[in-house]
Order: sequence, then structure tokens, then C-alpha cells
Amino acid sequence: MAELSQVLRHLTPVEDPNALVDASTGDDAAVYLLSEDRALVVTLDFFSPVVDDARAFGRIAAANAFSDIFAMGATPLFALNLFAFPRAHLGEGVAEEIIAGGAEIAREAGAPILGGHSIDDPEPKYGMVVIGEAHPDRLVTNAAGEPEQVLVLTKPLGIGVVTTAIKADAAGEDVAARATRVMSTLNARAAEIARNHDVRAGTDVTGFGLLGHLRALARASGVAAELTAGSVPLLDGARALAKAGHIAGGSRRNLTDVSADVTFSASIDEVTRLLLADAQTSGGLLLAAAPDQAEALLAELGAAGVEAAEIGRLVEGEPGRITVD
Repeated sequence: MAELSQVLRHLTPVEDPNALVDASTGDDAAVYLLSEDRALVVTLDFFSPVVDDARAFGRIAAANAFSDIFAMGATPLFALNLFAFPRAHLGEGVAEEIIAGGAEIAREAGAPILGGHSIDDPEPKYGMVVIGEAHPDRLVTNAAGEPEQVLVLTKPLGIGVVTTAIKADAAGEDVAARATRVMSTLNARAAEIARNHDVRAGTDVTGFGLLGHLRALARASGVAAELTAGSVPLLDGARALAKAGHIAGGSRRNLTDVSADVTFSASIDEVTRLLLADAQTSGGLLLAAAPDQAEALLAELGAAGVEAAEIGRLVEGEPGRITVD
């Protein structure tokens, strides 16, 4: 994140008053005001395969791209494919499976794929541009957090650990299948329930890990955060795989990057710290709910089959500072 910040600081400041959300807060999508009751929400994301099954990879990449739209409280309208694939292997059926997987998720999200762009690349990559819409007064942003709001996470952590183990043929079949299901699950229902409980502050947890995305939310909101490590849900098998050393380089960099802004209790071991910084693919939503809404929010999420947990709260303090107990 530090290296990316150095690059992004060279961007020309946006002066257009209709640009409601730009890159300055590191939020999940760009937001542009169309009228007093309509705002366009736009995002894109793509990456190389994290699982061996081509259709599953397509589903995961698409769910990951749609997640930014849901994290902003928006409704997806349509999507465009972003596809890189070695031309010499186009006739083998793998490309078709990836695209088919993405199409399945787009149908689940209720958004048609209207086109896209492809290039010849020795390493396959897939993702989407997703266009959505929201009422300007109903946006969910990472800059709307307030002290005493309760932090709720809607998917377990550990995806980065499991996908790293998959690449090393070290993840058990059940563990890999469970991670694939989690990554392929849209955040649509969780986002809908969050809107029902007037949640206005949130983000999704992806490449910078829980600690990185929480720091960004707290910093943009001008607050600090307290995190209860024992309350953070983990994928089955993730801790054992992390102890065995299946930690992605990006997750280690995440922990190093946030170290100056995070105070860990002495009881928090290194594996737990790494899991809290674990780079996620198509991770859950991190929501900041009003204290009087949190219990009902969690109950409704649970009733809908969303694996949500209360993991901490926002507090007064140095913006972006996180305490982990």
C-alpha cells in the first residue's frame, strides 16, 4: 500500500464537483454525480488464477469485481470483461470456461455483460469493469465512519493462506472447496441487509487484508479502531496452513506496511497478526454500524446465511490507528 500511495500522489487533483468519490480516499469505486438523485458507481478489477479450476476462477474474479459495487451501496447495471490469455492455447476450452464462470456470476448479480477487451498474454488474467448506480444520499463510503460504530465482517479471513497452499498442492480438498465457495459468493445480500440498517460506512476486504482496509476506513473517517482478534472469523484450516508457512508475500508486506499504525497486545502471536493482514480475494464486507443497529444487523445477516461477526469498533483517536487485543 505504501508503494501504491507513492505512485498515486502524482495524480492530478480532481476539481470536478460532480466527482463524489475519487482516488484520494482509496475507496472501492469511483462515484460520479449524474443528477440530484442518481450517481454512477464504476470499478474494475482483474488478476491471475488463484485456483486450478478454470470456471471457478472465472466465478471468483467476477464476484471480486462486483464486490466493489456492493461495498459502495450501489446496484450493478452492467459489466465488461477484461481478459488476458495466451493466444496459442485459445482452442483448448480453458478460456471458454473462465468466461462462462464470469457470466454465471454476472447473472447472479443481475447485470448483463455487454462486451469487453482481450489481449494476448502468456499469463491468464481475468476480471471485469462493473458499472453501478446509487442514490447520492445512500452511498456507503470508507469516509463515513464515526466513533462507537460497531465493526462487522461478513466473510471469514484466510483466503490468501488457502490459495497460497493450493498453489503448493498443500491444501486439502475440503479446505480448497470451502475457500472457493466463499470467494465465489457475491456480497449482494450482505450489502442489501446493510442498506436496510442504514449502514453508511464500509468497504470490502481484499488485497490489503483486514488491517489495511480497516486502516484506510479509519484514516478516511478521521477515527481510530479497536479490533478483537479472537472474534475475527477464519476459514477452516487457515490457521494450520499459516503455521505451516503458507503465507503469501503480499500478506507479509501488508503486515509490514501497517505495523507503524497498529498496536498489538502481547498475547497476539505472529500467525494471528499475519492472518489479520492476509491478502483476500473476493473477501467480505467490513461494515461500520450504529450501536443501536448492530445487533439487528448481525441477526438478519445470520438469518440470510451470511457468516457475519462483530469484530470491534471505531473510536476517538489518531486517524487510522488500530489497537488489536
